[in-house]
Amino acid sequence: MGALAGCGGAGATITRLAVGDPGPDAYTLVSGVDDAAVTRRVEAGGQMGGDQPGLYGGTRKTASCDKDALVAFLQGNPDKAKAWADVHGIAADTIKGFVDGLTPAVLRVDTFVTNHGFRSGKATAMQAVLQAGIGVLVDGHGLPVVKCNCGNPLTAPDKNIKMDESSFKGAEWPGFDKDKVTVIESPGKDVKSLQLVDSKAGTIFDRPTGSAGGADGKPQPIPPPAQPAPAPQYSLPPGTTAPGEDRPGTTAPSSGPPGGTADPGPGTAPPPTAEPPASQEPPPTNPPDAPPVTQDPPGAEVPPKVQDPPQEDPPQQDPPQEDPPKATTPEPSAQVPAEDPPPTA
Repeated sequence: MGALAGCGGAGATITRLAVGDPGPDAYTLVSGVDDAAVTRRVEAGGQMGGDQPGLYGGTRKTASCDKDALVAFLQGNPDKAKAWADVHGIAADTIKGFVDGLTPAVLRVDTFVTNHGFRSGKATAMQAVLQAGIGVLVDGHGLPVVKCNCGNPLTAPDKNIKMDESSFKGAEWPGFDKDKVTVIESPGKDVKSLQLVDSKAGTIFDRPTGSAGGADGKPQPIPPPAQPAPAPQYSLPPGTTAPGEDRPGTTAPSSGPPGGTADPGPGTAPPPTAEPPASQEPPPTNPPDAPPVTQDPPGAEVPPKVQDPPQEDPPQQDPPQEDPPKATTPEPSAQVPAEDPPPTA
């Protein structure tokens, strides 16, 4: 088997194979097995079980891949038959029974696989993304195991490769998104039938595993894709508004009492004040003539005491020496008139 690009690392070079492109190292060439008009599955990306409804598409009562022609080709090319059988871990003489149990379908998601080719008498392998619309044969676990337009066997991709760390080569088709590339996995049980979407008819139908269209079930309407649950809606009583909204013509009320400070709420300490409460007395260690001590707010950093006499004490109120009191002169109206001398005889 050929070397695998990027094997063992998180990143790799992945080849994009579009609808109608057989890719390198094809076992054979087959036309008319892909569907370029297939409708893509809305839910895509990550890992999906092969039994998911609508993961594959197809046309009711019609097989997109000729299983008998593939078996006849391999039986006519023993070297290719042996390499092909080795990929699936079967003997070359059991290829017919293996292929008879496969189901023709069309991919509806861009699918990450290991694509096994044949070159110069030896098998090759490469990591590839197959575009939605490519015809495949699906096994009893819902896994794509044959690429119909070239006959190449398919297996699961390398689990060590991370899509977001890889690079791509090959034509990029409209709508390609590495986040939407899907790895199809076994659901852990046998798949009895595939629910295929008929893109042209807009219906979905059952195709029993191993059949080629003759046993297809009745067409049914395609169920709508799952939608996320809507956010719950709440109604407010009349006359009320939602938080953060004001009614027209009104002003948002203050959170505190009118003309006062805001209520700090339960469990919240009141703002600190510059003066101690009335019931609190100055510390007894202060001398009687020491200046009054201001109570620091809780948690505040107390500055060191200064031992020098305080400079902010007001000066003593001594009587001014430079301005002696002025003598008060009685007003003329306050003088007592002198008595007239007695008359002489």
